[in-house]
Amino acid sequence: MRASRLIALGIAVALTGSLAACSSSTDAETTEPESTGDFPVTIEHAYGETVIDAKPERIATVAWSNHEVPLALGVVPVGMSKATWGDDDGDGVLPWVEDKLDELGAETPVLFDETDGIDFEAVADTQPDVILAAYSGLTQEDYDTLSKIAPVVAYPDVPWGTTYEEMIRMNSAAIGLPAEGDELIDELHAEVEASLSNYPELDGARILFSYIDPADFSQIGFYTSHDTRPGFLESIGFPVPEIVADESAGTEEFYTAVSAEEADRFSDVDVFVTYGEADGAIIEQLQADPLLSQIPAIANGSIVVLENGTPLAASANPSPLSIGWGIDDYFALLASGISEQQ
Repeated sequence: MRASRLIALGIAVALTGSLAACSSSTDAETTEPESTGDFPVTIEHAYGETVIDAKPERIATVAWSNHEVPLALGVVPVGMSKATWGDDDGDGVLPWVEDKLDELGAETPVLFDETDGIDFEAVADTQPDVILAAYSGLTQEDYDTLSKIAPVVAYPDVPWGTTYEEMIRMNSAAIGLPAEGDELIDELHAEVEASLSNYPELDGARILFSYIDPADFSQIGFYTSHDTRPGFLESIGFPVPEIVADESAGTEEFYTAVSAEEADRFSDVDVFVTYGEADGAIIEQLQADPLLSQIPAIANGSIVVLENGTPLAASANPSPLSIGWGIDDYFALLASGISEQQ
């Protein structure tokens, strides 16, 4: 998935990178814990099975956030994708990844430019022992090409539908740290639960993740349950708006759209989450539209705007390191949509 497509679909996950990295070294720095995994390891995924014969010493990752798994477990990859959406300082690294690299005393790994697809040559240049892509949209061709470089961990089922828990389990097993991966999942679950408990007003809220093009109000675009943003909310107990449940049942796509003439199908949505500019102009535009203003959540101002290109907007796609960085701010923003109704 390319950045241009992500923007067109409402900032899906912004998967990009560049070799103009801060570090020219391809040697992994690590404070790696003791391995608890036995090798060889077999990882099942959408394209079959990948066998990793020995514990990888050089780990490369492609696509969004896969590098966060080894980093969270104290292992610095030799290369990872560059972030160009959500990057607050233009260095190609999201702030929660910067924090972890600083904590580990590590230089920035080589950054892969994925603006026009995976840079296979750049990946090969890092001489990896394994390539982690459990959260990705790898095509069969991508997978086959990467597999000529090193064993590849592809996504388990649906492109871009891997939960952060699945990503952690698959990637941690591939690098010989499955027990540590399970511990990390438990820690993140506890952190999410503790943060959510601070926002009782969110209990039972039906939240819809949308993208509505300000230049075209003829369609209402939104993310299905296969996407990790609504999928995350569902996993922690949020009820699913009826239209999301209905449309998700008929597709494997992470994003879909319906005509604005079907606005009545959004009547049970409590909070409309969308992307937009900092000035919040999208809210007034939505409320002024004769069709979209018929949606109760829009009419009463229960609209939450994730500012385009900001780290907080990127963190709405939960990942091993972004949860600790921004989950409380994220829940606070969602709760602000509830308070608009009161």
